[in-house]
Amino acid sequence: MERWQIRMRRLLLILFVVAATLSVPVSGFAQASLAGTVRDGSGAVLPGVTVEATSPALIEKVRAAVTDGSGQYRIEDLRPGTYAVTFALAGFNTLKRDGIVLSGSQIANISVDLRVGALEETITVTGEAPVVDVRSTRRETTLSNDTIRSMPGVRSYSALLMTVPGVQTDRNNVATGPLIAIAPIHGGRSLESRLYLDGLNVGNPHGGNQPPHYVAEIGNASEVTFTTSGGLGESETAGLVMNVVPKYGGNTVSGLAYFSGFSERMQSDNWTPDLGIAAPVPNKKVYDLTASVGGPLVRDRVWYFVGGTSKGSTKDTANLFFNKNAGLADAWTYVPDLERPAYSDRTWEGLNARVTVQANARHKVSIFWDEQAICRKCTGATFESGSAVPTTSPEAEGVAAFMPQRVQQATWSSPWSNRVLLDAAIGTSIYQSGNAERRNSQTRDLIRVTESLGTVMVPDNPATAAVDPIVVNNLTYRSQNWSHNDGAAITWRAATSFVTGAHSVKVGYQGNWWKSDITSYVNTQGLSYTLRSGVPNSFTMTISPFEVENRARSAAVFAQEQWTLGRLTLQGAVRYDRAWSSFPEQTVGPDRFLPIAIVFPAQAGVDAYNDITPRMGAAWDVFGTGMTALKVNLGKYLEGASSSGSYSAPNPMSRLAGGRSATRSWSDADRDFVVDCDMLNPAAQSPATTGSVDTCGITPNAAFGTDRLTTTYDPDLLSGWGVRPSDWSFGVSVQQQLLPRASLDVAYHRRWFSGFTVTDNRALAPADFDRFSVTAPADPRLPGGGGFVVDDLYNPRINPTPDNFATTSRKIGDQYRKFNGVDVTLNVRAAQGLTFQGGTSTGNTVTDNCEIRAALPESSPLNPFCHQESGYLTQFRGLAAYTIPRADVLVSAVYLDKPGQPGIDASLNANWVVPESAYIASLGRVCTGCVAGGSLPGTFSLLQPGTLYGDRIRELDLGLKKVLRMGGTRTTVGLDIYNVLNTNVTLTYNNTFVPGGAWLTPTEIMTARIFRVTGEFMW
Repeated sequence: MERWQIRMRRLLLILFVVAATLSVPVSGFAQASLAGTVRDGSGAVLPGVTVEATSPALIEKVRAAVTDGSGQYRIEDLRPGTYAVTFALAGFNTLKRDGIVLSGSQIANISVDLRVGALEETITVTGEAPVVDVRSTRRETTLSNDTIRSMPGVRSYSALLMTVPGVQTDRNNVATGPLIAIAPIHGGRSLESRLYLDGLNVGNPHGGNQPPHYVAEIGNASEVTFTTSGGLGESETAGLVMNVVPKYGGNTVSGLAYFSGFSERMQSDNWTPDLGIAAPVPNKKVYDLTASVGGPLVRDRVWYFVGGTSKGSTKDTANLFFNKNAGLADAWTYVPDLERPAYSDRTWEGLNARVTVQANARHKVSIFWDEQAICRKCTGATFESGSAVPTTSPEAEGVAAFMPQRVQQATWSSPWSNRVLLDAAIGTSIYQSGNAERRNSQTRDLIRVTESLGTVMVPDNPATAAVDPIVVNNLTYRSQNWSHNDGAAITWRAATSFVTGAHSVKVGYQGNWWKSDITSYVNTQGLSYTLRSGVPNSFTMTISPFEVENRARSAAVFAQEQWTLGRLTLQGAVRYDRAWSSFPEQTVGPDRFLPIAIVFPAQAGVDAYNDITPRMGAAWDVFGTGMTALKVNLGKYLEGASSSGSYSAPNPMSRLAGGRSATRSWSDADRDFVVDCDMLNPAAQSPATTGSVDTCGITPNAAFGTDRLTTTYDPDLLSGWGVRPSDWSFGVSVQQQLLPRASLDVAYHRRWFSGFTVTDNRALAPADFDRFSVTAPADPRLPGGGGFVVDDLYNPRINPTPDNFATTSRKIGDQYRKFNGVDVTLNVRAAQGLTFQGGTSTGNTVTDNCEIRAALPESSPLNPFCHQESGYLTQFRGLAAYTIPRADVLVSAVYLDKPGQPGIDASLNANWVVPESAYIASLGRVCTGCVAGGSLPGTFSLLQPGTLYGDRIRELDLGLKKVLRMGGTRTTVGLDIYNVLNTNVTLTYNNTFVPGGAWLTPTEIMTARIFRVTGEFMW
């Protein structure tokens, strides 16, 4: 193994040297290009034509190329902006094309004919970039700064996802502030999306490298590009990639100040009693203040751009109040202070600066620093997810402060010649998260308490019988549990491009390093109690602190080529990836419940994954007019590497069989709220048997407090070639220009996935299981009115100590996941004042693990639906903006219409607690793991997934803004209206099925209509 690692490191070093010296950059994330063919009046190609692209967006002023023997040219890595392109050749008129707007990673095909004439004669033609990209198979949606600022809604990347067809988001409600959004696309894995800032990944090391809480200031971005498919060698995954292209400044000082916000009185009411839930609590206030300025420090040499932001929100927590007994050591009850409602407050603060230096004609360097803090001074009660928990008293909850959130970047680029472009960059992300201990906490030495029966929040009052009494079940109070998650990521890249006219060759290297240290804490006594009507009935022992440390690395090299042959452009790439993880020496204890510390030596986790993945594509200018393109792409992509998931699963700290806590039954005989038992003795204790004062049950998990591990990992799962989860992505599309600034794209997408992990309990064999069925109860809400039989359920006859073995599904049987779908998108780019981007996406996701379940019944004994299909589901997402001429009034709208579902790729369930009477006739015995007269353990749904979805989720947001111009300034005042139609569609449902009960009643509805004032000043 050591020799193999040495050889692989040498190979990586050699490949890196090749990437750094032979070729280059492919920026971490591709930017726009200009390409085309130059001919003379007879149609013959013209080699040797000098082509120059100039733009205020370029600090270097100009980028140049020379046409090759086929008359073709190509200028790559151009920042978004408006360009003028000049074509010059001795003996011909000089031709200049003005007004070409570039965005995203488009390849703008600008082909011209030169006429014979004097060199000093220049013909200027005002044109625009084509709307059909006939030279690339990449599919993307690009939102310009003007479009982003015109949109109603929060200025955050998560809010922009409403405009990208094909995306499946976990956020279905009206967005009023920055949010983390999980956004797979085209049936993909939940954590496959990526957030890039200027081509460098900004990820969450604790959460699969998906976008973190970091707030990218999109209002100060040049543009935001969403790549949905067709990535070549620079792409690790086939998921959605969001690239925020920042502003760099310029030769003119310019700035922006923006404010928006609303108060409680600016919200409507969409609640009706028939919904069956309590009326939602409105936001008390929401605000967003952002300012930025940029300009030259040295004209044409040094540019700067600085910005700052302060955002915040406050919202009361329904039916929850501060505890009058908070911090009192001798008080074991919760007493609500009705004058102090509990609340959740959030603030986001940040300062950032970028300096760009054009050292000389060949070297450009940019340095960026962004320092952010979330909830630096919050005082409310908020869970780590960013939402309030209505069953946790404020003194027992933190403020979810995440700080610092720091992003640092340094990039270097060099157009070494007209044909060679070099690029290198490094970036860091410091991501501190968790629910930190409250400042000046008075609960650290107190025991945490949960009251299992209802706690009266608002007492009965005959004068207000319609609204009280208010009772909260399972209320937690008295002491806080907290955590500190220390995350860091370093990402770097180097690349080289060799560009002629017809050919473009790129070789690049990418590297990543991640750290994820997650530490959990409880009170100094390590205890929490569960009470029933104020009387203790159990206690939980917890080891604290408990830290899990993960490290991971990845390295990739790739080579890709693009070759244009007349109207056909061929693209191909090959990428080599290596990813691995490790764990430093880790110690837990000594602690009250772990007197002797457990030490795990440093060890490898994934060691290592090696993959070679090909990608290919073709784009055909069907009629040679640049107005119709047929595109085909096929490629293999990988599940993103990170310091979580399969890379952290083998960590011994995560595999302690006893975990970090254990709960025991308890009878407090003397009512002194002290556990008068030997808690280190796992056996049952009582006054009669052991002479203890109290009666304590056994420690259910005998492994608690020991170094025994659970789940053994197959070495073949943690290393090798082609082991890492992956998927193939295929697409074919037709893009057609409808009008000079409008195009329609129809695309078919297919993805199929592999690399699944299964767990085999080797203590059980298929022969150890009995198969049985249950009959669904009669209920008119169930398909066919209920009464149907659900078959193919399993229950083991024995209950041995588990011997879990994690391995690849390929060793057990066939398992697959497939997606087929069609996207139809329309793009209208500022045509007669109108901008439109959006469309529909229809797709079906199929998963199947039937062979796995047959071989390993323990994997899902109560889920007979091993083959699942979502059915073809259609969504619409889009935005429109129109400027009314003369009045200078901007009207904009964002609309979302998607299938109702409680989460990503999930239909509604009917989770039924199966009583003994429903299964015993078929099984013929009391089930293993059950008690006589008890119900089946675990979750059992009566519905085949894909059978039932909630009401469609429809949201319409509207913006109305008046533009006032004076001198060189532009002032905009307006009103954004969220949920214009004030719909109260159900977002989440009660999925617990009880015959005749509250199944499918709402648990959350869409936020009511909001009026948000906005103001912006630009100079």
